[in-house]
Amino acid sequence: MFLESLTKLDYGALTLGSLFLFAAFYRRLPGRQLEHIPSVGSSSQLFSFIEAFKFLVDSPASVRKGCEKYGHSIFRVPTWDRWIVIVHGPKFIEDLRKAPEEVLSFHDATNEQLQITYTLGDRISDNPYHIPIVRSQLTRSLAAIFPSLQEEVAAAFEDIIPADKEWKKYRALEIMMPIICRASNRIFVGYPLCRDLDYMDMNIQFTITVMKAAGVLKLLPSLLRPMAAYFLTSVPATVDRAAEHLRPIVKERRCKIDEYGKDYPDKPIDMLTWLMDEAEGDETTLRNLTLRILTINFAAIHTSTMAFTHALFYLAEHPEYVRPMRDEIKEIVDQEGWTHSGLSKMVKLDSFIKESQRLNPLSSSMMDRVARTPFTFSDGTYIPAGTTLQVAVQAAHLDDTNYDDPTVFDPFRFVDKTNKVNVGRKVDMTSTHADFVAFGHGRHACPGRFFAANELKLMLAHILMTYDVKLEGEHPKNMWFVTVCIPNTKGEVLFRKRVD
Repeated sequence: MFLESLTKLDYGALTLGSLFLFAAFYRRLPGRQLEHIPSVGSSSQLFSFIEAFKFLVDSPASVRKGCEKYGHSIFRVPTWDRWIVIVHGPKFIEDLRKAPEEVLSFHDATNEQLQITYTLGDRISDNPYHIPIVRSQLTRSLAAIFPSLQEEVAAAFEDIIPADKEWKKYRALEIMMPIICRASNRIFVGYPLCRDLDYMDMNIQFTITVMKAAGVLKLLPSLLRPMAAYFLTSVPATVDRAAEHLRPIVKERRCKIDEYGKDYPDKPIDMLTWLMDEAEGDETTLRNLTLRILTINFAAIHTSTMAFTHALFYLAEHPEYVRPMRDEIKEIVDQEGWTHSGLSKMVKLDSFIKESQRLNPLSSSMMDRVARTPFTFSDGTYIPAGTTLQVAVQAAHLDDTNYDDPTVFDPFRFVDKTNKVNVGRKVDMTSTHADFVAFGHGRHACPGRFFAANELKLMLAHILMTYDVKLEGEHPKNMWFVTVCIPNTKGEVLFRKRVD
């Protein structure tokens, strides 16, 4: 009777479920090569699925359990289809950082983490020529682009959060995303396209779609991913839609190049210009330039939005820290105006955002690597080829050997010269160390972190000088999607025009 009552959909679900479990178990068989590494929960192939479920619903707790049990060491946690080796402790983080790409691959890990084949396309990973542009041209141009960035930040806030006398409630994540999208695209594609509502909506939806698709696809065995990706992603259609926005801009710039040469008068200082300068072969087509712009938007929008929303919740929760930061801003702006140089001197703003990042990293475990060849850590721990490794980021940020009172939000921690974390080194938010890896660490640290830091500090400064903000209740609790830390999507902040 039971079998007769099953519908075709039920059979399909059972078939997919059986394939999933078979593929997951098959993928986990190589995990026997890791039996010399201690595990969180049962180390058996069968019973470790219980811990894998726990990791799925509460990854921070699973990683924390391993860190508390094994201390600064190397251990493994089970996921549905593999074991992940977790690295904890400065010595081992440095081992991972120093390993060459041909041994521990950042490239392979990123492809797996973002499911690039299905979400962005192999072209992006096979020829990531946009990354050196972000690292070099964008970073070198921070002073030159500062006036445009400041203008767009101010205009975006004015349009999206009018400075009214009465308190008005906003969902923080919901309003920060379009502001960051606008400000970023002022530097990516220029004015006026950065303010086009359809263009903004398309980039935001593309960012959300890629995040969701990558998160779901990672949970599926490889043989199911192509089919699932068909329903989860819409990259070709989005590229077509975005290309229509970029078409007249690219055409105009190419006409000027044909008429005046590559260095034509009043050549825009933006990402599209740099991409057009560096692209070769079929990368010069409108469609492929558009895909690069979408990819850069994805990288910029979701990370910066989450980081700033976390900081905004703290600002609204702690009005006692507003005055010191306003005083810092006023003193510097009175001396030299709104400049990139002046912004870099606003160390309290920098520390405030960095402390928020410390307590709310993008993920509980990051700095992903995949072993292309066998690797041995400095303590002798052997890692076979094919192993996925991650750093216990949240644990590093909450380690009392690294920080005084590590669970406490101390916004000016990184400007307090008596604090042990500040001794003998740079501590601004773009500097990476084994005890602060919010942007990664070493040569694979986020190449856009210098631009992101400028954008986030400028946004925080604008809020401080324009608005009063507060929470109506308690600090909104974070949400987790496997390892990703997401600001509460329903978390609200009240804004009004500054009154003092």
